[in-house]
Amino acid sequence: MKTDIRNKDDIEILVDAFYNKIKADATIGYLFTEVAMVNWQKHLPIMYDFWDNILFHTGNFDGNPMMKHRMLDKKSTLTEAHFKHWTKLWKKTVDDLFEGEKADEVKVRAENISKAMMNKVIA
Repeated sequence: MKTDIRNKDDIEILVDAFYNKIKADATIGYLFTEVAMVNWQKHLPIMYDFWDNILFHTGNFDGNPMMKHRMLDKKSTLTEAHFKHWTKLWKKTVDDLFEGEKADEVKVRAENISKAMMNKVIA
C-alpha cells in the first residue's frame, strides 16, 4: 500500500529513486552524467532541500536552478523534449512510490517548474 509524501525522509526516497532512473536513462541521462558531470554526493542533498521546501515550505533551499540550467544549455543544447521527458520520469517515479495529496502536488509543481525552466532556458 502506497502512502502520501509525509516528510523529508519520503522526499529523499523519491529523489534517490528518480535520479537512479535519470542516471540510466537513454534520453537525458547523458546531460547529468557526461555534460553536467553531476557530483551526486553534493547534488542529492540540494535536491532533498529543494523539494522539501517546495512541498513543506521549510525555507531550507538557497540556490539558483535557472542559472544552473542556462549554463548546462550552453554546454549542450536543451530542448523541449528533454524537459518533457524529465517531467514524465518524475511523475512515473512519484506514481511508483506514493499516492495522495502531496504526491499529486509534487507532480503538478514539477510540471510547472519544468515548463517555466523550459520557457526561460530555451526561449
